Amino acid sequence: MSAIRTTAAAAMLGVSPSTLRSWERRFGFPEPLRTAGGHRHFDLEQIEALRAALHQTGDAAAAIAVARSRGAGPATDARLGQAFAAFDEPAANRLLEESLALRSVERTVAEVLLPAVCALDAGLPEAAFAQRFAAGWLAAAMRVAPPASRPEGVLVFDAGAPLSADGLHAQALELALRRGGLRTLVLTAALDPERVGRAVRALQPRAVVLTGSGASLDALARLVFAARRASADADVAVLDFRGAVPAKGASLVERLPDHPLAAREALLARLAAPALRAAV
Repeated sequence: MSAIRTTAAAAMLGVSPSTLRSWERRFGFPEPLRTAGGHRHFDLEQIEALRAALHQTGDAAAAIAVARSRGAGPATDARLGQAFAAFDEPAANRLLEESLALRSVERTVAEVLLPAVCALDAGLPEAAFAQRFAAGWLAAAMRVAPPASRPEGVLVFDAGAPLSADGLHAQALELALRRGGLRTLVLTAALDPERVGRAVRALQPRAVVLTGSGASLDALARLVFAARRASADADVAVLDFRGAVPAKGASLVERLPDHPLAAREALLARLAAPALRAAV
């Protein structure tokens, strides 16, 4: 996350931490993000803009006015985290729109949205607000994703809790897969394996992706077995996203990168490779 502590920010500006805090109180700039423990974290882009303005003007009030007029720089996870900490939904929406002007949807999710949410301490009201906002934003992006343009189907079994980091990463992966043209279906890993056959026959997946940390190895194995049994493709690839398969015990399941866009590219490469039947 591109944020720094008060002492580091003050050192960059050549002032004392108390002077930096007095500027915050007097001018409201630079505006820090407060951690759960009450510590200040300053947006690095704001500090860099203020340092350049101080070098030009030599006066704190004038430099702050100049830095503000130039804007806070590009949308970053740090700035989005500040919006979440202030429960400022309009600002959060504006920052993501700014990011989309510079980045793809996938990069905005991976580089701005998810890091900002995951940097907040779980259990805080700010984190709950950020998680709900992110889930809604991802769902809205999913609704406007283009239709599938590839024949391959991907079945995702999600063992993450709703509005959790696991759940948000599963949503991000689904969005990346859909925007990559893949036919994608996400089902909860809590399903009875005997009841997934109809979904599998409808999708005919080339790959099964396991994600989320809320299911046992035995439960995941039963789901994979049911998916393979119902699929016309005997060589359905089984892949793990973000450590769904418990680390204990041997496993031949290939691990996808944690970044949703990189995971999509690895999955596409895997689908293009000769079939290799994996076992959980």
